[in-house]
Amino acid sequence: MPAAPPAAPDTTTDVVLVVDFGAQYAQLIARRVREARVYSEIVPSTMPVAEMLAKNPRAIILSGGPSSVYAQGAPSLDRALFEAGVPVFGMCYGFQLMATTLGGTVDDNGAREYGRTALAVSKSGSTLFEGTPAEQSVWMSHGDACSAAPEGFTVTASTDVVPVAAFENDEKKLYGVQYHPEVLHSTHGQQVLEHFLYRGAGIEPNWTTTNVVEEQIALIREQVGTKRAICGLSGGVDSAVAAALVQKAVGSQLTCVYVDHGLMRKGETEQVEKDFVAATGAKLKVVDAEKRFLDALAGVSDPEQKRKIIGREFIRVFEQAQLEILQEDGPEVAFLVQGTLYPDVVESGGGTGTANIKSHHNVGGLPDDIEFQLVEPLRQLFKDEVRMVGQELGLPEEIVQRQPFPGPGLGIRIVGEVTKERLDLLRDADAIAREELTAAGLDRDIWQCPVVLLADVRSVGVQGDGRTYGHPIVLRPVSSEDAMTADWSRLPYETLAKISTRITNEVADVNRVVLDVTSKPPGTIEWE
Repeated sequence: MPAAPPAAPDTTTDVVLVVDFGAQYAQLIARRVREARVYSEIVPSTMPVAEMLAKNPRAIILSGGPSSVYAQGAPSLDRALFEAGVPVFGMCYGFQLMATTLGGTVDDNGAREYGRTALAVSKSGSTLFEGTPAEQSVWMSHGDACSAAPEGFTVTASTDVVPVAAFENDEKKLYGVQYHPEVLHSTHGQQVLEHFLYRGAGIEPNWTTTNVVEEQIALIREQVGTKRAICGLSGGVDSAVAAALVQKAVGSQLTCVYVDHGLMRKGETEQVEKDFVAATGAKLKVVDAEKRFLDALAGVSDPEQKRKIIGREFIRVFEQAQLEILQEDGPEVAFLVQGTLYPDVVESGGGTGTANIKSHHNVGGLPDDIEFQLVEPLRQLFKDEVRMVGQELGLPEEIVQRQPFPGPGLGIRIVGEVTKERLDLLRDADAIAREELTAAGLDRDIWQCPVVLLADVRSVGVQGDGRTYGHPIVLRPVSSEDAMTADWSRLPYETLAKISTRITNEVADVNRVVLDVTSKPPGTIEWE
């Protein structure tokens, strides 16, 4: 499958590389750098230093990781990185790796710290800690500890059990902290990170959504040239913003294809036809493919198999749409535009050192024999960045602020086989939940609220003085910044009660509503 060009900046943009040593927070580090209005990219720790330096980074950040620096096979780093004159900031494992590589001492002395820890800043006017309190709370997660800094480094912070919790070398522009400044639990972590970027590395905070739009338009025009592209609209913000970007870049060369696969929620097909076309003026082709998808999904209960089937059928429908579009006069349709985001890539095993948690229909679910070249202008962005790009492009709030909805639709919110009867049941329950959340003014307080039908489960109930044997409905309200992690939303009991009462009263064959109170991790946001 042809690789899509990354959403990278042009040569005038400052680039900060985040070297991933298997950290659970690598993506969060990149996100925090971008929040500081500096562009960042994640690279694997296995990348040769020469290749890292060939990207001309303004600075490099070394992430944490699960290993001990002394463990056999632990990730290492060429000393040449620290001698290249590029500012480097080590965090947790990256801090310890910097220390040992440059001659400092890291011991397994039992000085373990996990969770919130009090940090004592000994050099309050240092590059990293200028303007921050002498005592501050940070988030630790380590077993080994640094007991001696490398020669030429100044120790700038410690804890009760770790004598070297931060060190700095302004001459060589090398810095490190034992803790995780990227997490919110480190109360001044973002300030310390920004001090490294602005003061230590001398980077100007000039990366904005305007840069993203301008850079992507240029990349899209170069990639597509004079050929034509089609974009699969799902009704969500991701595909809408991707299509709007391509529309702005190549205009009438883009035709948007909305596949009505019968897996959408109530009213969404009509919303796509009305709102998106009105906002962008793009050409839209609607394909009624409900029977095709339901036939393909018949008898299938495995969630990975369902995702792959949906991804395959999407491509087959697009190919059919291509043939129909080719009947029009004009150049060939060679490109498929997708609203793939960075979390999609990571969860599908496309991130550095990441496992395949689940195949997203637009990443791991695509067939190998796809005939299109992919255009994925949002591939390196998080959801909140995509919303800002949408606002920059002038898309209406109804599209930009729409809660996330998976590309495979309700097909992966039915635990069990997907049938039209089950879809209709879930559509009714989902519509009630959305109506009540909107009525309670909670749409902006939660990331999204998947409504799940446990189709292969039945429970005993009582309705109208009689015994029922109906399906449970699961409510999954979650709060998140970017879908990489999430927590369940504490909705008011009154709202939950209204949703439960209405669903059990108004939706046939449902006699129980349950609440999912699992965070991510360990659970994912979607059930399948």
